[in-house]
Amino acid sequence: MPDNLPPAFVAYPRLPGHQLLSLQGVDAAVFAHAQFSSDVTALPLQHWQWSAWLSAKGRTLAVFQLLRLAEDHVMLVLADGDADAIASQLQRFVFRRKVKLQVHADLAVAGAFTAPEAASGAAITGGGEAGWELDLGSDALPRTLRIGPAEGFAAGSEADEAAFALAWRQADLRFGLPRLDESQREVWTPQQLGLDRLNGYSVKKGCYPGQEIVARTHFLGKAKRAVQLLHTAAPAQAGDGVQQDGAALGSIASVAGDLALAVLPLETSDAELQVGGVAAQRMPLLDGLGR
Repeated sequence: MPDNLPPAFVAYPRLPGHQLLSLQGVDAAVFAHAQFSSDVTALPLQHWQWSAWLSAKGRTLAVFQLLRLAEDHVMLVLADGDADAIASQLQRFVFRRKVKLQVHADLAVAGAFTAPEAASGAAITGGGEAGWELDLGSDALPRTLRIGPAEGFAAGSEADEAAFALAWRQADLRFGLPRLDESQREVWTPQQLGLDRLNGYSVKKGCYPGQEIVARTHFLGKAKRAVQLLHTAAPAQAGDGVQQDGAALGSIASVAGDLALAVLPLETSDAELQVGGVAAQRMPLLDGLGR
Protein backbone atom coordinates (compact mmCIF):
# COMPACT_ATOMS: atom_id res chain seq x y z
CA MET A 1 0.00 0.00 0.00
CA PRO A 2 1.47 3.40 -0.94
CA ASP A 3 2.73 5.35 2.06
CA ASN A 4 1.55 8.72 0.74
CA LEU A 5 -2.19 7.95 0.75
CA PRO A 6 -4.17 9.96 3.31
CA PRO A 7 -5.87 7.93 6.08
CA ALA A 8 -9.35 8.88 4.85
CA PHE A 9 -8.52 7.42 1.47
CA VAL A 10 -7.41 4.08 2.90
CA ALA A 11 -10.51 3.75 5.09
CA TYR A 12 -13.06 3.85 2.25
CA PRO A 13 -14.75 0.49 1.45
CA ARG A 14 -14.37 -0.67 -2.14
CA LEU A 15 -17.30 -0.93 -4.54
CA PRO A 16 -16.32 -4.14 -6.32
CA GLY A 17 -18.84 -3.88 -9.17
CA HIS A 18 -17.60 -0.49 -10.38
CA GLN A 19 -15.19 -0.34 -13.33
CA LEU A 20 -13.26 2.50 -14.97
CA LEU A 21 -12.72 3.25 -18.65
CA SER A 22 -10.44 6.07 -19.82
CA LEU A 23 -10.54 7.87 -23.15
CA GLN A 24 -7.20 9.61 -23.66
CA GLY A 25 -5.80 11.67 -26.52
CA VAL A 26 -6.34 15.02 -28.19
CA ASP A 27 -9.72 13.86 -29.55
CA ALA A 28 -10.96 12.26 -26.31
CA ALA A 29 -13.58 14.91 -25.44
CA VAL A 30 -14.76 15.30 -29.04
CA PHE A 31 -15.11 11.53 -29.42
CA ALA A 32 -17.03 11.23 -26.14
CA HIS A 33 -19.24 14.16 -27.15
CA ALA A 34 -20.17 12.38 -30.39
CA GLN A 35 -20.90 9.04 -28.71
CA PHE A 36 -22.61 9.86 -25.42
CA SER A 37 -25.83 11.64 -24.45
CA SER A 38 -24.38 14.50 -22.37
CA ASP A 39 -22.75 17.73 -23.54
CA VAL A 40 -19.14 16.71 -22.95
CA THR A 41 -17.39 19.64 -24.61
CA ALA A 42 -19.32 22.10 -22.41
CA LEU A 43 -18.20 20.32 -19.24
CA PRO A 44 -15.41 22.25 -17.44
CA LEU A 45 -12.17 20.49 -16.61
CA GLN A 46 -12.12 18.71 -13.24
CA HIS A 47 -15.90 18.36 -13.30
CA TRP A 48 -18.21 15.42 -13.92
CA GLN A 49 -21.71 14.78 -15.23
CA TRP A 50 -24.13 11.91 -15.70
CA SER A 51 -24.21 10.50 -19.18
CA ALA A 52 -25.41 7.48 -21.14
CA TRP A 53 -24.53 5.49 -24.20
CA LEU A 54 -27.55 4.79 -26.38
CA SER A 55 -28.32 2.51 -29.27
CA ALA A 56 -29.29 3.95 -32.66
CA LYS A 57 -32.91 3.37 -31.61
CA GLY A 58 -32.48 5.58 -28.54
CA ARG A 59 -32.40 2.73 -26.02
CA THR A 60 -30.03 2.90 -23.06
CA LEU A 61 -26.97 0.64 -23.19
CA ALA A 62 -25.20 2.08 -20.14
CA VAL A 63 -25.55 4.89 -17.59
CA PHE A 64 -22.35 6.25 -16.05
CA GLN A 65 -20.46 9.16 -14.54
CA LEU A 66 -18.34 11.01 -17.08
CA LEU A 67 -15.30 12.80 -15.62
CA ARG A 68 -13.41 15.41 -17.62
CA LEU A 69 -10.05 15.19 -15.91
CA ALA A 70 -7.94 17.06 -18.50
CA GLU A 71 -8.15 18.41 -22.03
CA ASP A 72 -7.05 15.00 -23.29
CA HIS A 73 -8.55 12.72 -20.63
CA VAL A 74 -12.15 11.63 -20.10
CA MET A 75 -12.94 8.84 -17.63
CA LEU A 76 -16.13 6.80 -17.31
CA VAL A 77 -17.19 5.34 -13.96
CA LEU A 78 -19.31 2.31 -14.84
CA ALA A 79 -21.21 1.25 -11.73
CA ASP A 80 -22.62 -1.78 -13.53
CA GLY A 81 -19.31 -2.95 -14.98
CA ASP A 82 -18.99 -4.30 -18.53
CA ALA A 83 -16.07 -1.94 -19.23
CA ASP A 84 -14.25 -4.38 -21.51
CA ALA A 85 -17.32 -4.96 -23.69
CA ILE A 86 -18.10 -1.23 -23.88
CA ALA A 87 -14.49 -0.42 -24.77
CA SER A 88 -14.55 -3.05 -27.51
CA GLN A 89 -17.78 -1.68 -28.97
CA LEU A 90 -16.58 1.93 -28.76
CA GLN A 91 -13.35 1.02 -30.53
CA ARG A 92 -15.32 0.38 -33.72
CA PHE A 93 -16.18 4.09 -33.90
CA VAL A 94 -12.71 5.50 -33.26
CA PHE A 95 -11.65 5.45 -36.94
CA ARG A 96 -8.94 8.11 -37.31
CA ARG A 97 -9.70 9.91 -34.06
CA LYS A 98 -6.68 10.37 -31.82
CA VAL A 99 -8.09 8.63 -28.78
CA LYS A 100 -7.00 5.56 -26.82
CA LEU A 101 -9.42 3.46 -24.78
CA GLN A 102 -8.12 1.85 -21.58
CA VAL A 103 -9.88 -0.22 -18.94
CA HIS A 104 -8.21 0.45 -15.56
CA ALA A 105 -7.38 -2.68 -13.60
CA ASP A 106 -4.85 -0.58 -11.67
CA LEU A 107 -7.51 1.71 -10.20
CA ALA A 108 -10.46 1.00 -7.94
CA VAL A 109 -13.61 2.79 -6.80
CA ALA A 110 -14.65 3.16 -3.17
CA GLY A 111 -17.30 5.08 -1.29
CA ALA A 112 -18.56 6.27 2.06
CA PHE A 113 -21.82 7.60 3.43
CA THR A 114 -20.22 10.84 4.53
CA ALA A 115 -19.96 14.28 2.97
CA PRO A 116 -16.85 14.88 0.82
CA GLU A 117 -13.82 16.56 2.33
CA ALA A 118 -13.39 18.97 -0.59
CA ALA A 119 -15.45 17.95 -3.63
CA SER A 120 -18.81 19.65 -4.10
CA GLY A 121 -21.55 19.16 -6.64
CA ALA A 122 -19.98 18.43 -10.02
CA ALA A 123 -16.49 19.66 -9.03
CA ILE A 124 -13.80 16.96 -8.69
CA THR A 125 -10.85 17.28 -6.33
CA GLY A 126 -7.52 15.45 -6.18
CA GLY A 127 -5.67 13.53 -8.84
CA GLY A 128 -2.67 11.31 -9.41
CA GLU A 129 -1.64 8.95 -6.59
CA ALA A 130 -3.82 10.89 -4.18
CA GLY A 131 -6.86 9.75 -6.14
CA TRP A 132 -9.99 11.70 -7.04
CA GLU A 133 -12.86 12.64 -4.76
CA LEU A 134 -16.43 13.14 -6.01
CA ASP A 135 -19.63 14.31 -4.36
CA LEU A 136 -22.22 11.61 -5.02
CA GLY A 137 -24.89 12.65 -2.57
CA SER A 138 -27.00 15.48 -1.22
CA ASP A 139 -27.81 17.09 2.11
CA ALA A 140 -30.50 14.45 2.61
CA LEU A 141 -28.13 11.55 1.90
CA PRO A 142 -24.43 12.54 1.79
CA ARG A 143 -22.04 10.22 -0.05
CA THR A 144 -18.46 10.42 -1.26
CA LEU A 145 -16.93 8.48 -4.12
CA ARG A 146 -13.17 8.00 -4.34
CA ILE A 147 -11.06 6.69 -7.23
CA GLY A 148 -7.45 5.68 -6.74
CA PRO A 149 -4.82 2.92 -6.83
CA ALA A 150 -6.46 -0.46 -6.24
CA GLU A 151 -4.00 -1.38 -3.49
CA GLY A 152 -4.79 1.83 -1.62
CA PHE A 153 -8.22 0.78 -0.36
CA ALA A 154 -8.84 -1.35 2.68
CA ALA A 155 -10.01 -4.86 1.83
CA GLY A 156 -12.99 -6.05 3.84
CA SER A 157 -14.55 -9.47 4.09
CA GLU A 158 -16.66 -10.72 1.19
CA ALA A 159 -19.79 -10.37 3.33
CA ASP A 160 -18.92 -6.80 4.35
CA GLU A 161 -18.22 -5.79 0.75
CA ALA A 162 -21.51 -7.30 -0.40
CA ALA A 163 -23.47 -5.52 2.36
CA PHE A 164 -21.86 -2.18 1.57
CA ALA A 165 -22.40 -2.62 -2.18
CA LEU A 166 -26.10 -3.34 -1.55
CA ALA A 167 -26.47 -0.26 0.66
CA TRP A 168 -24.78 1.86 -2.02
CA ARG A 169 -27.00 0.44 -4.75
CA GLN A 170 -30.10 1.10 -2.66
CA ALA A 171 -28.99 4.71 -2.21
CA ASP A 172 -28.58 4.97 -5.99
CA LEU A 173 -32.14 3.81 -6.50
CA ARG A 174 -33.44 6.22 -3.85
CA PHE A 175 -31.94 9.04 -5.92
CA GLY A 176 -33.55 7.63 -9.07
CA LEU A 177 -30.24 6.49 -10.55
CA PRO A 178 -30.97 3.36 -12.62
CA ARG A 179 -28.64 0.40 -12.13
CA LEU A 180 -29.00 -1.74 -15.23
CA ASP A 181 -28.42 -5.47 -15.22
CA GLU A 182 -27.58 -7.06 -18.56
CA SER A 183 -31.23 -8.01 -19.14
CA GLN A 184 -32.29 -4.35 -18.94
CA ARG A 185 -29.76 -2.91 -21.39
CA GLU A 186 -31.17 -1.63 -24.68
CA VAL A 187 -34.69 -1.80 -23.22
CA TRP A 188 -35.45 1.73 -21.98
CA THR A 189 -35.23 5.26 -23.35
CA PRO A 190 -33.44 7.91 -21.24
CA GLN A 191 -36.78 9.56 -20.56
CA GLN A 192 -38.31 6.33 -19.27
CA LEU A 193 -35.34 5.91 -16.92
CA GLY A 194 -35.75 9.48 -15.66
CA LEU A 195 -32.28 10.60 -16.76
CA ASP A 196 -33.64 14.14 -17.11
CA ARG A 197 -33.64 14.28 -13.27
CA LEU A 198 -29.89 13.69 -13.40
CA ASN A 199 -29.28 16.03 -16.36
CA GLY A 200 -28.02 12.89 -18.08
CA TYR A 201 -28.79 13.80 -21.67
CA SER A 202 -28.82 16.84 -23.92
CA VAL A 203 -31.44 17.79 -26.48
CA LYS A 204 -29.46 20.82 -27.67
CA LYS A 205 -26.09 19.44 -28.71
CA GLY A 206 -25.26 17.84 -32.05
CA CYS A 207 -25.82 14.31 -33.21
CA TYR A 208 -25.05 11.22 -31.12
CA PRO A 209 -26.47 7.69 -31.32
CA GLY A 210 -30.19 7.82 -30.55
CA GLN A 211 -30.24 11.64 -30.41
CA GLU A 212 -33.04 12.05 -32.94
CA ILE A 213 -35.38 9.81 -30.98
CA VAL A 214 -34.47 11.45 -27.67
CA ALA A 215 -35.06 14.94 -29.08
CA ARG A 216 -38.32 13.98 -30.78
CA THR A 217 -39.67 12.45 -27.59
CA HIS A 218 -38.64 15.56 -25.64
CA PHE A 219 -39.98 18.24 -27.97
CA LEU A 220 -43.20 16.43 -28.91
CA GLY A 221 -43.93 15.55 -25.30
CA LYS A 222 -44.39 11.86 -26.06
CA ALA A 223 -42.80 10.47 -22.91
CA LYS A 224 -45.61 8.59 -21.20
CA ARG A 225 -43.62 6.54 -18.70
CA ALA A 226 -40.96 7.22 -16.07
CA VAL A 227 -39.29 5.50 -13.14
CA GLN A 228 -40.93 5.31 -9.75
CA LEU A 229 -39.35 3.96 -6.58
CA LEU A 230 -41.06 0.96 -5.00
CA HIS A 231 -40.60 -0.92 -1.75
CA THR A 232 -41.39 -4.55 -2.47
CA ALA A 233 -42.75 -6.90 0.19
CA ALA A 234 -40.96 -9.86 -1.41
CA PRO A 235 -37.71 -10.08 -3.42
CA ALA A 236 -38.15 -8.92 -7.01
CA GLN A 237 -36.02 -9.21 -10.12
CA ALA A 238 -35.32 -6.82 -12.98
CA GLY A 239 -37.88 -7.46 -15.67
CA ASP A 240 -40.66 -8.47 -13.28
CA GLY A 241 -44.06 -7.07 -14.10
CA VAL A 242 -45.93 -4.52 -11.99
CA GLN A 243 -49.68 -4.98 -11.73
CA GLN A 244 -52.56 -2.83 -10.52
CA ASP A 245 -56.05 -4.23 -9.99
CA GLY A 246 -54.94 -7.40 -11.77
CA ALA A 247 -53.82 -5.59 -14.93
CA ALA A 248 -50.25 -5.18 -16.21
CA LEU A 249 -49.03 -1.65 -15.54
CA GLY A 250 -45.27 -1.66 -16.16
CA SER A 251 -42.10 -3.50 -15.25
CA ILE A 252 -39.07 -3.27 -12.99
CA ALA A 253 -35.83 -1.88 -14.43
CA SER A 254 -33.56 -2.01 -11.36
CA VAL A 255 -33.53 -3.91 -8.07
CA ALA A 256 -31.56 -3.50 -4.84
CA GLY A 257 -32.80 -5.68 -2.01
CA ASP A 258 -36.34 -4.62 -1.16
CA LEU A 259 -36.16 -1.47 -3.32
CA ALA A 260 -36.89 -1.28 -7.03
CA LEU A 261 -37.14 1.27 -9.81
CA ALA A 262 -40.15 0.50 -11.96
CA VAL A 263 -41.01 2.12 -15.28
CA LEU A 264 -44.68 3.03 -14.95
CA PRO A 265 -47.17 5.33 -16.69
CA LEU A 266 -46.88 8.97 -15.66
CA GLU A 267 -50.57 8.97 -14.78
CA THR A 268 -51.81 6.14 -12.57
CA SER A 269 -54.43 5.76 -9.89
CA ASP A 270 -53.53 5.51 -6.22
CA ALA A 271 -54.65 1.88 -6.07
CA GLU A 272 -52.23 -0.64 -4.59
CA LEU A 273 -49.47 -2.03 -6.80
CA GLN A 274 -48.32 -5.65 -6.83
CA VAL A 275 -45.06 -7.28 -7.91
CA GLY A 276 -45.00 -11.07 -8.03
CA GLY A 277 -48.46 -11.18 -6.50
CA VAL A 278 -47.50 -9.25 -3.34
CA ALA A 279 -47.88 -5.60 -2.43
CA ALA A 280 -45.40 -2.95 -3.56
CA GLN A 281 -45.44 0.47 -1.93
CA ARG A 282 -44.61 3.70 -3.77
CA MET A 283 -41.83 5.79 -2.23
CA PRO A 284 -40.66 9.34 -3.03
CA LEU A 285 -37.41 9.77 -4.94
CA LEU A 286 -34.67 11.88 -3.40
CA ASP A 287 -33.54 15.00 -5.25
CA GLY A 288 -30.02 16.38 -5.34
CA LEU A 289 -28.04 13.98 -7.53
CA GLY A 290 -28.36 15.92 -10.79
CA ARG A 291 -25.05 17.29 -12.03
